[in-house]
Parts: sequence; C-alpha cells; structure tokens
Amino acid sequence: MSLKPRIALLSVFVSAGLLVAPAAQAAETAETSVDGRTVDPRPSTAKLAFELHKLALLSHGKIRVDKIGRSNEGRPVWAARVGHGKTRIQYVTQQHGDEPLGTPAALEFLRQVGVGHSPWAQKLLSKVTVDIVVRANPDGHERDWRYNYDPDATPEYGEKGKGYDINRYHDPAVAPKDNPATEAGLIQRRNASFKPDIMVDYHMQGRYRDANGREITASTLWPTNAGVKQSDVDFAKQIAVVVQRSIDGNGGYVSQYPGGDYQGIARNGYGLLGNGSVLIELSLIPEREQQQIQDALASMLAIARTAADGSVRKVDPAKADAIPPRGPALPGTVEEAHEAA
Repeated sequence: MSLKPRIALLSVFVSAGLLVAPAAQAAETAETSVDGRTVDPRPSTAKLAFELHKLALLSHGKIRVDKIGRSNEGRPVWAARVGHGKTRIQYVTQQHGDEPLGTPAALEFLRQVGVGHSPWAQKLLSKVTVDIVVRANPDGHERDWRYNYDPDATPEYGEKGKGYDINRYHDPAVAPKDNPATEAGLIQRRNASFKPDIMVDYHMQGRYRDANGREITASTLWPTNAGVKQSDVDFAKQIAVVVQRSIDGNGGYVSQYPGGDYQGIARNGYGLLGNGSVLIELSLIPEREQQQIQDALASMLAIARTAADGSVRKVDPAKADAIPPRGPALPGTVEEAHEAA
C-alpha cells in the first residue's frame, strides 16, 4: 500500500474514533501464529471495532460490518457479513465474556475469506453467506466474567446483582423484546432476520482428558432437546463431524461435550428453529492459546467449505456418536461448575 492510501486509511479510523491506545495494544503479549503473524487472543473493545472496520475497508465492500445493538452499558455489539451465496451460515462468539478465543478466530476468518482475491475465497463466497456476531457480550469481556452486566438482575440463569447467562436465554418461545438478557435478544433478532441454515456457537471450557488420559483441546455437541426435528439433529451431527475432522486434522483433539437439553441454550434454541445448530468449546490451555485460535479458524473454514460444496450433507451423522466422550478434568485444574452449554 502506498503512503497516501495508508494515510487515508488512518484518517478514516481516527475520524471514526476507532484508533486508540496503540502503544498499550503493542505491549500486549501474543505468541506467533501458524502463518507467522501475531494474533491478539483478547482484543479490547476498541481494538475489535478497529479491526472489523479495517477489514471491511480492505475488503473493498466484501465485508459488511453492522452494529446490531448495544449492551446494557452501551457498548456496541458488532456483526460482520461476507459472501453472497445461497447457503447461509451464522457464527456467534463470546456469549460468555471470559471465553474469548472464538473472537480472534472470527477476525482471522474474515481476513482470509474477505480480503484479497484468491480464487478459492471468491468461489466460496459465491456459494455461502457468512454472518458473524463478533463478541456477543462486550460487558462481560470488560469484566472478564461469564455473564452480561445487569446489577438489577435476579436471574434464573446467571447471578443476582451481576447479570444474566446469555446462553440460557435463546428460548424460541420468548420474543426478543421480552428477553431479559439484552444481548441474547440481539442474537435472536439477527438470527431471525438472517435465517441461517447453519448456526455455530463458540465457547470455552476447562481442561479435560479422555478415558485414556489424552488431553482434549475442544468439544462439540448438537441439539439434545427432544423437540428438535430428527432431520435437524442429523444435520447438526454432520456439521459436528466436520468440526471434529477439521480440528483433529489441525493437530487438536475433539470430544463430545456433555451438554444439557434446556431449550434456552443456543444450540437447542436455534435447533428448534430449524438451524443446523452446533456448539464448539475450545479448552482453556494457556500454552496452546494461539493453536486454539487456529483450530477454531480451521473449523470455521471447514464448515463454510463443506456447506459450499454440499459435502457436509454427505457425511454420515452416525459418525458423530463415535466422537469420544469428554472425560474428567485434568488434575490440578479447576472444573467449571457453571458449564453444560
């Protein structure tokens, strides 16, 4: 990029109020990613906005960034959309504020498919449209806690005086305007307007092993609520197998997640709406953090590619049942009692 375009790009972000504290950002530590760049595992709220708008500008209109609403404290909740194909895919990251790694993976996905003119990306984007709610819970991110921020909350799911567990408030029977968890209502509205074929929700979990002692790096699960149509469960299982293959093929190790059947959990709620709805839980492995981001990215790319060429529909859903179960927590680590996403 020549000097003048660089200055113009900088001016856009300055005028938009998106360029903040570059020195502080540079001081953040991040390991080197697989492709040689550094990936910030926990971009600040301002840096996330900066990166999304930068990618939109560099994509020359292929990436469309929208503010879909605001959190209870007034922070923007961003969504980005790329592609113009018939098959529609939605990714949601960081419903739980202290589970961040899906968010940088989403930025990397947008960078890979939306910036530049590679033939494979152009073909992909002619077949699929991908919509991403990038960091659904900015207030929880700021506090490094699970919930949104609502000091008046007396929630069935959440913590009194702190906030709601957003991933318990996707019951299709509850309209977005009546949803007590503000950010869950924003996701509901975005999902209803986008009408995705596939919906994938990215979370994080503690550290676990399988029955043989091997550490699990990620877990996945499909809808388990009895009201979800079997055909939609089967489709979600096909997606889960794609997730397993992509992450295992990237050096990870995927298990089944032992989740509940409550209809307010996103993978169940959107399954009830007919989405191929899948949960992905990245394990909290500090020494493997950059690889975890790359594994999440691999799953995003694999889901989009197999949806684009139709091969996801050819996967045997019974293979999902063969994904190994998640075993006990690793000794010396803290098992998250609030899990069961």
